[in-house]
Amino acid sequence: MPPDEQPPFERRLLDALPLTVWSVDLDGRITAANSAWSKFATDNGAPGIATEAAVLGRSVFDSVSDDFSRDQIRRAMTLLRDRRVPVVRWEFPCSSPNEERVFLMHVTAIDDGRHVSGFVFSTVDITASHRSREALINTGIALAEAISLDRVYEQVAQQLLRAVPSTGFVIALADDDTAEFRITHRQGYDAHTSRQLETRLLRTWLDALATGNVTRQSSATVGLEITAPLVTTEGVLGAITLSAEPIDSEQVLEEAERVLAVIAAQTAVAIERAWLVRRVESKRRLEAIGEVAAGVAHELRNPLFGISSAAQLLQFRAGDDPVVEKNVGRILREVERLNRMVTSLLDFGRPNAAHLMPADPEVVWDDILDAERARLESRQLAIRRVRPDHPVRSLIDLEQLGQVCRNILVNACDAAPDGSELVLTSQVSPVGGWRCRLSNGGPVIPPDVLPHVFEFFFSTKAGGTGIGLALCQRIMDEHGGTIGIDSTPEHGTTLTLTLPPTAAT
Repeated sequence: MPPDEQPPFERRLLDALPLTVWSVDLDGRITAANSAWSKFATDNGAPGIATEAAVLGRSVFDSVSDDFSRDQIRRAMTLLRDRRVPVVRWEFPCSSPNEERVFLMHVTAIDDGRHVSGFVFSTVDITASHRSREALINTGIALAEAISLDRVYEQVAQQLLRAVPSTGFVIALADDDTAEFRITHRQGYDAHTSRQLETRLLRTWLDALATGNVTRQSSATVGLEITAPLVTTEGVLGAITLSAEPIDSEQVLEEAERVLAVIAAQTAVAIERAWLVRRVESKRRLEAIGEVAAGVAHELRNPLFGISSAAQLLQFRAGDDPVVEKNVGRILREVERLNRMVTSLLDFGRPNAAHLMPADPEVVWDDILDAERARLESRQLAIRRVRPDHPVRSLIDLEQLGQVCRNILVNACDAAPDGSELVLTSQVSPVGGWRCRLSNGGPVIPPDVLPHVFEFFFSTKAGGTGIGLALCQRIMDEHGGTIGIDSTPEHGTTLTLTLPPTAAT
């Protein structure tokens, strides 16, 4: 278009703005409007308005069809004319044959500093952000009610797939100490195994966590994937990756990234809360079991003492009768076994209060290995020990942590083949905590048995009470740490202890 035929600058500026911009005088008559209004009016069925020319000179009140909008316009003009507020905004829905859309009306005064001469009305389509906002509100409500991990994952799946058009997603959590990612939940990605996804997406997850921002990647083979970090005030949890449907608009893509970032933050908080609830429930369950165990042990102790005394008297009076001597010996052995169980029950049910102080957990292992040297030598077991590069400081009760270390060492010795090697590896975690692994090359614990090894009265050893590892778990909980077990044919059985860090004092 030749320069002399171009519309004035003001007209070109209005036409460049989205949807509608009107200027209105004090009486409410429309004095100017951008030409984009005609398309907006036609697409959305605005009654009686089809062109820009038809808008000019009309009352702004005639441009709306409901009493609520007219009241909003009158209120806005009154507030702005009296200079009580600088701007007035409100949202309103607008139905079309194809969909329900939501718009934002924004009204400001034309004010030269001395008096108000009119008003500027602008309309922006906020349908996408409105839907995103509703999705985020629904996600927040749903996750606030979820107190188990399964429920958290279920709600994330429902809300996420509604908020962002996608074909699937994965949630991966990072180990605090090794930073190794493991997929804990997935939906879609049916053509891939979890291990394949972990390998392929590892770099993406690390990039998202390193920057703290949402990242995107696209290729002909995997399509568009958006990744957001899972982070809370307590630290890094992992990442969530969404396989999104094709998005042509950069604005829509940025909105999808924003929605995923907020849902990821909500998900991280929900996962952390579910962990806390599970830990509290476990602690309460152990406390309840402990109270029952202490009561049972107290009731058993006196009768066992009487049985032992009577058996010893019978053994003394039996003389040389081999049958009586054999059966009395069996009674005394069973009484001794029950006495050990009673002692364990009392230790579990009425533990001494932990007196935590900053110390190096490696010192505890030094004492335990020295005290149990005879046990190791009797089985010709060697210890290969790997220490941390520098001393660790954790809040520990030396006696109670020693009880844990002794228990897992005895279990490892009992399971290891004679003449084999035990591997004791300790290291400092990236966050400064202590992590210790004790491995033996004994028989693999079956997968169906492994989840039960810390349960009360569960034991795979002949004559075992099933209390030792449950007590170890309770002690580690009191220390704010963890105890775990893995058993594979490649690496044998490994007990893992972790303790949180503390500043050196």
